[in-house]
Amino acid sequence: MKADPREGVAPESWQIKIRRASTVWRPTEDLRNPLGQPLSSWALEVIPMASPHMLLLCLLVLAVPEGWGRQVAVPGCHLHPFNVTVRSDRQGTCQGSHVAQACVGHCESSAFPSRYSVLAASGYRHNVTSVSQCCTISGLKKVKVQLQCGGDRREELEIFTARACQCDMCRLSRY
Repeated sequence: MKADPREGVAPESWQIKIRRASTVWRPTEDLRNPLGQPLSSWALEVIPMASPHMLLLCLLVLAVPEGWGRQVAVPGCHLHPFNVTVRSDRQGTCQGSHVAQACVGHCESSAFPSRYSVLAASGYRHNVTSVSQCCTISGLKKVKVQLQCGGDRREELEIFTARACQCDMCRLSRY
């Protein structure tokens, strides 16, 4: 059902929104003066209201977490398991796999205008100060990986895996 714009009355099932034309639509007046435009530059937009079924569907979609099988992203720095394949040499003479731990997450960072003392000390070149932390391994442990070689022969190799994680100062020497 369409509203007749000449009558100026919309059915109850419709919602009427008035938006400033210069922000959404191309105005009928000059763009160089967006604040002083006459009423003719305003646009009337008629949008049908959503049915109760559609609203319920939208709420259900919002309530379901993204990526049903994936873990929800949690702020901070956490242990995260991953599969690693270890080979004794480039030809893969002996190989095995193991679930190792990595540190994965989001740490805080910020940037703000520098204090006067920092500005003066830097010759007025350091006008933004930033502070950031990186998700880092704070503890390691050795684990033994069984490598399967040709036939019944086996070898054992030790690799490192993360034992603990934390948000800490970012240092290039770590990476």
